[in-house]
Amino acid sequence: MSSPAPYSPPPPPETPRPPAYASRGGTGVLASFRHAWDGLIHTAVHQRNMRVHLVSAVLVGLVGSGIPLGVAEKVILIFCVLLIFFAEILNSALEHLVDLATRHFDEKARLTKDAAAAGVLVLAIGTVVIFVSILVNNWETVAESGPQIARQVALGLPLTGCVTLLVLPHRRARWMDVSAVVVGALLLGALAAYSVSSVFTAVNAGLFILAASAARQRRREQAAARPPG
Repeated sequence: MSSPAPYSPPPPPETPRPPAYASRGGTGVLASFRHAWDGLIHTAVHQRNMRVHLVSAVLVGLVGSGIPLGVAEKVILIFCVLLIFFAEILNSALEHLVDLATRHFDEKARLTKDAAAAGVLVLAIGTVVIFVSILVNNWETVAESGPQIARQVALGLPLTGCVTLLVLPHRRARWMDVSAVVVGALLLGALAAYSVSSVFTAVNAGLFILAASAARQRRREQAAARPPG
């Protein structure tokens, strides 16, 4: 009589594969841009430091569009703003990756997050130093731009207030966001009429659109999280 075959456990069930990236709306160029825009909006909605960088970038844009600077100074300022945005987005992605890989407290995970945040902080401090250096180096131009500066303050501070309101995470009435968008758009139009740099005007317009889109996305998420009834 033959001996029974040795017992072998059944194979583990196949882990279902995550849905393909294409299911989110395709993999073409337009879809890639949309996914990238969604990531940018998500960072602006959920990362406090990104909101601070956004408001600060608006202030830089107001200076660049109101005071005539050289091409080199304009390129440096725009590059610094974009570099900080890139670093903050990368930091946010790294935080999500660490949270996904670590289900419990881990000292190395904390150090990884701290190091990534330190990189953003170094870039932010460097940008402030560069910004101040540019203003000091062009102080004669700044001193001669009194009326332009006064106009930028009169129109730019309310615009900055509108952007700040749009990116605030607190719940508020819908009419407040709508009013901020309308007033901000009017202020942008008024600033564009007197701008000395169309590039910085376009930068501020893009930042304003980002803030408005972030407010819209936050309102959607808050509505989805609200209990029924």
